[in-house]
Amino acid sequence: MSKSIFLFPGQGSQYIGMGAQLAKEFESAQKMLEYADEVLDFSLSKIMFEGPEELLKSTENTQPALFVSSMMVMELLISEGITCDMVAGHSLGEYSAICAAGGLSFEDALLLVRKRGELMAQAGSMAPGKMAAVLGVEDSVVVELCNEASKKGVVVPANFNSPGQVVVSGSVEGVEALVALCSEKSIKVIVLPVSGAFHSPLMDFAVEGLVDALSKVKFSDLKYPLIANVTAELVSDGSLLADLLAKQLVSPVRWNASMQKAVSLGVTSGVEVGSGKVLMGLMRKIDRQVKVVPVESVEDLTALKA
Repeated sequence: MSKSIFLFPGQGSQYIGMGAQLAKEFESAQKMLEYADEVLDFSLSKIMFEGPEELLKSTENTQPALFVSSMMVMELLISEGITCDMVAGHSLGEYSAICAAGGLSFEDALLLVRKRGELMAQAGSMAPGKMAAVLGVEDSVVVELCNEASKKGVVVPANFNSPGQVVVSGSVEGVEALVALCSEKSIKVIVLPVSGAFHSPLMDFAVEGLVDALSKVKFSDLKYPLIANVTAELVSDGSLLADLLAKQLVSPVRWNASMQKAVSLGVTSGVEVGSGKVLMGLMRKIDRQVKVVPVESVEDLTALKA
């Protein structure tokens, strides 16, 4: 039997106006936003709807904004009786996936992603870094480039996103050395507009604080199994989730392998739950047979049900 997966986007999918239409048309979405503002004790909804962009792009705001956006859509999907067989989330999106699968309460997950964003921003200030996407070459080539560039500074693979797309992360010197190597070898590379070296050893500072925050919340077993970023394997046991989320902060996101795992388990369709279409685009590069429909509006929901 064919199976379906709910996919939850990570940083980079945010935009000014996210969630506004759902909040306008569905009382449940509006109430969720109001509750998020109350829990956080500031107007996240205003930042989501009005910006300014620099404020929305700040990691400590981006992460809760994307989480809430996904949860608004998730509640709508549930109300329409649309379910899945498994879940996965890209980096930050893993928290959304776990919450959607019943592993965390909305309030706990919201406070966790806010704390995670704050810790990552602090780590980025303490150890400035960069990230870049290397395109059109095998994963092994990117690993070799990182090894060579590491003579100049820290640089490691951060996201194995799809065949021919690997994001690297590290110190300014390390990433610049890798960019120079790519230029010499005529390999396409794009420096990304991010505020830190996510999923690299430069995030080590944030791990202790995140472990502490994770230890204070209750994780439950999942109703839908999660394909974890760190292992690209299924997990349903709530007692394993905190450790996976802590490791994820300094480990590469194995998205390509995770989606290959989903396909091997019989997944033929998926829903991108929340802002943007990044994960739909990656799935097209990984396996075009799997149809992913992005849902963040009423029109999207209508198209999904058609």
